[in-house]
Amino acid sequence: MLIAEYSAAWVNHFEQIREKLSGILTGLCVKIEHIGSTAVPGLAAKPIIDIDVVYYEAADFEHIKKNLDYYGYDHNGNQGVAGRDVFKRIGKTQDDVLDKIPHHLYVCRYDSPELHRHILFRDYLRKHETAREFYQNLKYEIAREANDDRKRYAASKELKARSFIKHIIDLSSRDQAEFGKIGC
Repeated sequence: MLIAEYSAAWVNHFEQIREKLSGILTGLCVKIEHIGSTAVPGLAAKPIIDIDVVYYEAADFEHIKKNLDYYGYDHNGNQGVAGRDVFKRIGKTQDDVLDKIPHHLYVCRYDSPELHRHILFRDYLRKHETAREFYQNLKYEIAREANDDRKRYAASKELKARSFIKHIIDLSSRDQAEFGKIGC
């Protein structure tokens, strides 16, 4: 099944990956955020941990990229989403956590609109059960229609969930302060 019931293990999986990434990025001023549906308690999701590595100084990106490359991540550009760079494991190195826990790794500057969307949507769903249930039901419906095919699911979700996600982000934007710099 494409969508799995919520699992408390997802938080633990994120923590294990965050610990590894913190070691890889030692000395750099970054924050590591658990985003996406696995970051929302009670929400069914694809069991893949989504992570944003947030940096503050533009010059730090090259250091992050170099460190991630050394530890087996390949930089895949922004894949059409401005302000968010994608990194994927390529099997260059072996790691008992990073190779066993499915995850998507993104690197975003702290002022990236995409980062703000991730945080606003996550935080709203964490606080609002009705919205969380609606989104979960929508995801189950899309997965059924896509016959659990990942590519069809992703394409359909982009179309069918777009207006709901935009509405939630618009609501959240009114109530949230800017995701500011955290002391390093």
